[in-house]
Amino acid sequence: MSIFQSLNQSRRVRWLLPWALVAHGCMLFTASAQTVPTAAASETKPPAPTYLRDIQPILMGHCSRCHNSQARFVYDWLDYKTAFRDRWEIKRRIWDSWKGSYYKESMPIQNSPESLLISEEDRQLIRDWVTSGAACGTQPVDDGHKSKSERVVLGRKLFNSICAACHQPTGQGLPNVFPPLAGSDFLNADKKRAIKIVINGRQGEVVVNGMKFNNSMPSFPLSDQDIANVLTFVYNSFGNAGLEVNPEEVKLFRAEPPDPSGPPAAPVKNQYE
Repeated sequence: MSIFQSLNQSRRVRWLLPWALVAHGCMLFTASAQTVPTAAASETKPPAPTYLRDIQPILMGHCSRCHNSQARFVYDWLDYKTAFRDRWEIKRRIWDSWKGSYYKESMPIQNSPESLLISEEDRQLIRDWVTSGAACGTQPVDDGHKSKSERVVLGRKLFNSICAACHQPTGQGLPNVFPPLAGSDFLNADKKRAIKIVINGRQGEVVVNGMKFNNSMPSFPLSDQDIANVLTFVYNSFGNAGLEVNPEEVKLFRAEPPDPSGPPAAPVKNQYE
């Protein structure tokens, strides 16, 4: 090799070396970018809401007075297939109308007990359920035996989400509309009757603490454990008798045939007795 060829080769090496280093650095950066997750990618998104876990409890608490299995003129949204079929209308009435972007009346009906208690978070959850695909999901798994104090805690949550719209968070009910649960002679007189009312619902007149009420209570798709929990909470709140209800009792009474109009009202005592 001549001296000129050697000089040309050394010049070529000096010219190529910086570009080779740049290319190598780009390859290392690309590889590290692929293997190191970004902060946004590493964050886990909350699970999409499902009907049985998230939506059905809201519908029981804020829509079931009209939309239940006994309803004749409106749809039963406590049934998943029906709610799924009507999901876009549910979203429009509960979210879009409430936001002023849909022409029909917002639901729950304005100034109703249910409307006063439903939260924006509840409405958003229903909207997100519809827009994410309206999955059915599965019922929360029952994790076995509960102590009385555990039943009270779980029952309070159910009561506030399902029962409070009608019977009020204080248990006082609404005069001439929904009977009180606080200090209720009707409730404390017969635990079996109370269990069967929650299982089967009740229609027609009832006398509670000397006052007449004539309304309807739908049957709710609640498990034996749920019914035991919510009734244990009610019996241990609002000045009631402190009784406990077990799932085994609920299961036993569920097997009995329901009365078409619900269990009978407590007899009214003669004032001279």
